[in-house]
Amino acid sequence: MAQTRILASRKNYDAVVDAMAEMMGGLTVGDPTDAATEVGPLVAERQQERVEKYIALGAEEGAKTVVGGLGRPDGLEKGWYVRPTLFAGVDNGMRIAQEEIFGPVLAVIPFEDEADAVRIANDSEYGLGGSVWTGDNDRGLDIARQVRTGTIGVNQYTMDFVAPFGGYKASGLGREFGNEGLDHYTELKSIIPSAD
Repeated sequence: MAQTRILASRKNYDAVVDAMAEMMGGLTVGDPTDAATEVGPLVAERQQERVEKYIALGAEEGAKTVVGGLGRPDGLEKGWYVRPTLFAGVDNGMRIAQEEIFGPVLAVIPFEDEADAVRIANDSEYGLGGSVWTGDNDRGLDIARQVRTGTIGVNQYTMDFVAPFGGYKASGLGREFGNEGLDHYTELKSIIPSAD
């Protein structure tokens, strides 16, 4: 699961972009066996190329590159590394907002009010997971109930292996983990005894 769309209220949009830029600009990219590394390489060269195409596409679509962009991270000439990239000025209709990139790329999308945020969140063919960040936990839970994802966290996102994990819409079939995940490995059999 890779959350790549960040929805920010229009009145706080610049502050959210600035905070995300500071965080992403300070990420340590490198050897995944080094405990200090926060972003390792991608799984394969073809995935690195795919993510780089999305970064180029974001710029072509008119999004503003705030951090990162094309090119390798400094000092990493070998390996399938991609610079963590943050886009601002993203419209939810852009491909970088609508397609699954599966790389260190974030797109910040403005919303007007809670109803608009829910509409944007649900305006995707995918629905694996998401999160709601708010100072009002009850309001966050209400919004989380409206978002069409298989898993959603309020003020966090973590895996709970006791709970079922899987998506809605085009985000996979079935569930893993929890009783619902174990059911896929179970064959049911009914035996009806004789009435005698």
